[in-house]
Amino acid sequence: MYMPSIDFKLLVDSIPFVLEGLPYTILISLASFMIGNLLGILLTSISLLDIPVIRTVIKVYLSFLRGTPSLVLLFILYFGMPIQLPPIQAAIICFSLTSSAFLAEIYRGAISGVDPGQWEASKALGLSYIVTMKDIIFPQALRIAIPSLGNVAMDIVKGSSLAAMITVPDIFQKAKIVGGREFDFMTMYVLVALIYWGICLVIGSLQKRLEKQFEYLT
Repeated sequence: MYMPSIDFKLLVDSIPFVLEGLPYTILISLASFMIGNLLGILLTSISLLDIPVIRTVIKVYLSFLRGTPSLVLLFILYFGMPIQLPPIQAAIICFSLTSSAFLAEIYRGAISGVDPGQWEASKALGLSYIVTMKDIIFPQALRIAIPSLGNVAMDIVKGSSLAAMITVPDIFQKAKIVGGREFDFMTMYVLVALIYWGICLVIGSLQKRLEKQFEYLT
């Protein structure tokens, strides 16, 4: 009977090689989070306008991306497009689109949590919709959204491991290479889990610092 075990020497010796994939993981995660946020904010802002057709289109977009597995979308972008996209580009597009759907819902909920009187006061002052959103509503909504944004950032980092399925040499792909060479995937998967955990701990720490910063500003 096979009993899984961890080779601690292999785990330690493999750290430098596996960490060679860290820049790819960070690049994909950071780019996807930033682009996803921009798309999410844009989609939320547009959906708040009372234009039924546009709101319906956005609802379908959000529903489709929230209901489609990231791996399926990644394969469509990498294997199913008429033009072959580079693996990193396909991964960034995939995770940007997927995260934008969840981020749009987060921002929608955060904006709805802002005191309606803020809208009324802005309208009374004659401020435009763009100025009201940029200078009054969004800063308050961002404070509400920070905990959820941190969760999405962690999900993107963990989800970026799927990029290994299209040959992106991230930390998961590097771990698979060592695991196949040494016939010890258990040890390498434990190493990868620890690395992802470490990244998420950093994100969680940044999230808490931002929450405290916004509390201080308010």
